[in-house]
Amino acid sequence: MSTQEEKKMTDEEFNNISTEEVEETTDTPNNPESIEQPTEEEEPLSELDQLKLQLAEVETKNAELQDKYLRQAAEFDNYRKRTIKEKAELIKSAAEKLMVAELPVVDDMDRALENMEKGMDADACIEGFKLIVHKFKNILTQNGLEKIETDGKEFDTDFHEAIALIPSPSEELKGKILDCVQPGYKLGEKVIRHAKVAVGQWQLKTENSPSEGKL
Repeated sequence: MSTQEEKKMTDEEFNNISTEEVEETTDTPNNPESIEQPTEEEEPLSELDQLKLQLAEVETKNAELQDKYLRQAAEFDNYRKRTIKEKAELIKSAAEKLMVAELPVVDDMDRALENMEKGMDADACIEGFKLIVHKFKNILTQNGLEKIETDGKEFDTDFHEAIALIPSPSEELKGKILDCVQPGYKLGEKVIRHAKVAVGQWQLKTENSPSEGKL
């Protein structure tokens, strides 16, 4: 056998061997983990495990709600404190404004007293005090104070307080205010003092009425 024939046979054997190795390599994976393993079915949770799971969910939700409640309570408390502080500052500011407006009246009263001590004429003192009172009332009016009207007005419990019932001179004046004992005042729309009044009461006169002089 010639050398070329031996070489040719050797090449054919090599090719056959290489092809078989490739097929074996392809058929048999090198990584054993890549081989599919039979999957085990998950066992259903027992009733106790389900209850534990539900309890954990409820506890988590309860913690979230409690945290939300505490946050809202803290926010409301801060809002309440802030509102009280702002209200107090507003009242203080309003009182300060009124006091500043009334200081000129105090100065006028001091000057009037000094003039009276010096022997100022009585009529001049009266006129001076009238001017001071008028100035003082104007200041109160400018700050929202309003006197409640009573003359000839119908009695109204929202604004008036009846302290006496007196006979009215005519039936038309029945239930109307005949006299004001103490004036009332409003601050804006709020009544800060009711007017104390006497209300007319109509009494029909009869022949047997004592006012007719008969018993």
